[in-house]
Amino acid sequence: MDAPRPTVALFAKYPRAGAVKTRLIPALGAHGAAELHRRLVERTLATVRTSGLDLVLYASGAPLSDFAAWLGEDVPLAEQGEGDLGARLARVPAPAILLGADIPDLTADNLRIAAEALSEVPVAIGPAEDGGYYLLAFREPVPFLFDAMEWGVSTVRAETERRLAERGVAWRSLSMLADCDRPEDLARWPDLSA
Repeated sequence: MDAPRPTVALFAKYPRAGAVKTRLIPALGAHGAAELHRRLVERTLATVRTSGLDLVLYASGAPLSDFAAWLGEDVPLAEQGEGDLGARLARVPAPAILLGADIPDLTADNLRIAAEALSEVPVAIGPAEDGGYYLLAFREPVPFLFDAMEWGVSTVRAETERRLAERGVAWRSLSMLADCDRPEDLARWPDLSA
C-alpha cells in the first residue's frame, strides 16, 4: 500500500533564558542553556527540510510572530495550545511524525525511514536511550498513546508499546538515538555547547 505522506510536527519552545533546557542550567547557565536550545531547534529544522517532508513547527513560550522573526516567515507555525504534553501531542492531525528538537544525531534519513515505515505499519517509534522516544509516526490518530501518560520518565516507550499491543496495533521500532537533556549528555556533543 502507498505510504501516506506524514507531516513532521516539530515541537519547540522559544529559546528564553531560564525557560528552556532547565536541567542543563547547572552546567551552562540560563543563557547558555537557551542558546543551546536555539541551536538544537535550528539544527533540527534544517534536518527536517533536508528530508523533503512537509513540516509544521508547534510553538510554545512566545507569540508565533516571535518564532517567525527567529526562524523565518517561510516556516509553517501552529500553537501547541494548553494542557500537558499528551494533550498538546494529541492535537496534531494524522498522518504525522511527532518530533522534539533535542536529538543532535537526528538525520534526514531517520525521518524518511519513519515516513516509509507507515506504508507497512500504522505506527513507528524512534526509541530514545533514556527510555522515551524521540519520534512517533502514525497514520491514524492515536489519542490513547497520549492520554494519562506520565511524561519525562524512563518508562514512556515501554508504556507506549504496551498500549499499542493491548489494542493490537502493529508498530515498527526505528534506530535508537540519544537526546541532549542533562549535563552529562553534553560531553557527547562538545560542538553544541562550545
